[in-house]
Amino acid sequence: MATVSRAAGVDRRAAPEHPPASRRPRRRRGRRSPLSPRVWLPTVVAVALVGVGWSWVAAEHPYVLPALSEVGETLVSDPVLFVENAWSTLQIALLGVAWGAGTAFVLALLMSEIPVLRRAIMPLAVVLNVTPVVALAPALVVAFGFGMTPKVIVTAIVTVFPVLINVTTGLRSVPGPALHVFRTLHASRLEVLLKLRLPSSLPFALAALRVVLPLSIVGAVVAEFVAAGSSSGLGTMIRNAAANAQLPHVYAAIACLATMGVLMLALTTLLERRLLFWHESQQRNPS
Repeated sequence: MATVSRAAGVDRRAAPEHPPASRRPRRRRGRRSPLSPRVWLPTVVAVALVGVGWSWVAAEHPYVLPALSEVGETLVSDPVLFVENAWSTLQIALLGVAWGAGTAFVLALLMSEIPVLRRAIMPLAVVLNVTPVVALAPALVVAFGFGMTPKVIVTAIVTVFPVLINVTTGLRSVPGPALHVFRTLHASRLEVLLKLRLPSSLPFALAALRVVLPLSIVGAVVAEFVAAGSSSGLGTMIRNAAANAQLPHVYAAIACLATMGVLMLALTTLLERRLLFWHESQQRNPS
């Protein structure tokens, strides 16, 4: 019995100890490759299903949707026309974002430092946001003429409010311990703003940019729809083609607008990954 006990004791001592399942380190999943089927296959299946549904509706109801082949032929038949009009719309969108987002960023900085100014400006920004931009476009044409200026102003109005809200929230969402450290070191308001508040607001500002860049395309098209005297742009092309019942031209222009929006969103996402490499939103591995 003693021999058996000693043998059992030796076996127990020699047996490797396994940590509990809760204490075992979990394997970290790396980023999936873009070539992995789990990444591209759902998109391909969704696009294929949409294409099949589109083709069925176009075959049954040709006055509702044109065939995809007709849309493709329209794009290929005169690509220069679509490129020129897309460039005209893109110019309006980028200028509107520059003016709207730039103005909103400056106002957010002032509002974060002067509470009285925040209480004065925020109600006006809300009123401007809920006012239909379509109703303002004719008055802007009367005030600024038939050029690009009223279209840029309409696009800027569309992009002001998201940037103003997000940047204001980011400037005020400063971690309490970090702010306490700055105050302990007797940092000035300018140092707190430049070294603490602005870096903390960067994720909010880029999130707003992801919203307003594609939204600027919508604002530019709406401005081209309603602004009198518009002779170029994808919005003008859609309006004229719809008036003449040219559905392939309408959906070809819409395809150009969708492509522009996707490219702008992709560029913004790439910029966000470059600038926010330190932020926890970019360090988490996708599931």
